[in-house]
Amino acid sequence: MYAIITFLTGLLFGLGLAISEMTNPAVVIGFLDIFGNWNPSLIFVMGGAVAIGMIGYVIRNRRSKPWLADKWYVPTRRDIDKNLVLGAGLFGIGWGLSGYCPGPGLTALTNNPMEGVYFVGALITGSALFHFQNHRNNS
Repeated sequence: MYAIITFLTGLLFGLGLAISEMTNPAVVIGFLDIFGNWNPSLIFVMGGAVAIGMIGYVIRNRRSKPWLADKWYVPTRRDIDKNLVLGAGLFGIGWGLSGYCPGPGLTALTNNPMEGVYFVGALITGSALFHFQNHRNNS
């Protein structure tokens, strides 16, 4: 049952990305280009995401545990450190330059395979570098 719900949730997420055109880098870059040819359409996507997130927190606050897990997995850290700022900055720069964030970037493997290979390769490389650096610092 867990696998089926996970698959359906991922499918719904992917459909939402496609319908909202978050998988189209030109739309994303147009949204980020506030001083040029700005495309404000993704404001509705963000508004929908915030609304769903708020509903999720309301549900979490009313239930002692999720339907398909033993406990809630929510971040507990509240501090802002250099790794958070650096990671957020790198994410934003990469998103602004390529028009892809990880979810829509994976769809590029089918929509635009050449860009997708470059993006996913960079994503895997960056993740491996983080893992190596984080493992080295914790050893």
